[in-house]
Amino acid sequence: MPERIVAFPPVAPPGARLLILGSMPSAASLAEGFYYGHPRNAFWRILSDVYAAPLPRTVPEKRALLEAHGVALWDVLHSCVREGSLDSAIRDMEVNDFSSLLARCPRVERVLLNGGTAKRVFLKYVAQALGDRAWVALPSTSPAYTLSYERKLAQWRQALTL
Repeated sequence: MPERIVAFPPVAPPGARLLILGSMPSAASLAEGFYYGHPRNAFWRILSDVYAAPLPRTVPEKRALLEAHGVALWDVLHSCVREGSLDSAIRDMEVNDFSSLLARCPRVERVLLNGGTAKRVFLKYVAQALGDRAWVALPSTSPAYTLSYERKLAQWRQALTL
């Protein structure tokens, strides 16, 4: 039986105006100890391309990139049971407490949802807590989602630069 896994705490710069939500960290991310740790996940490459910044390699560089651009980062799920890394394997989920995050980041205006599971869980359990903030569902940056990098980048660029 797979064990319960617990997500990371949020990256929550006080001045953040944008919140990016994934579903749950992958096994590679959990092993690395920070968000989007799989080497083929396009998340950090996309942010680096959109913001014309060097590709961050270390956790402090990743945090600095987010903070420099007013981006908070978290997952919709606090914990779940999941074997492997696929969202389709998620069971027995517990949703994060968004009222505490919004108290820490009161300037958040928009929410970007990284992938279909993040969108489904967000709509079912989280959307009401975020009030009238705008949200956008985006293609997953995961290598499991086979849309080309160029198409992912175009959609993310539009959402990140509104």
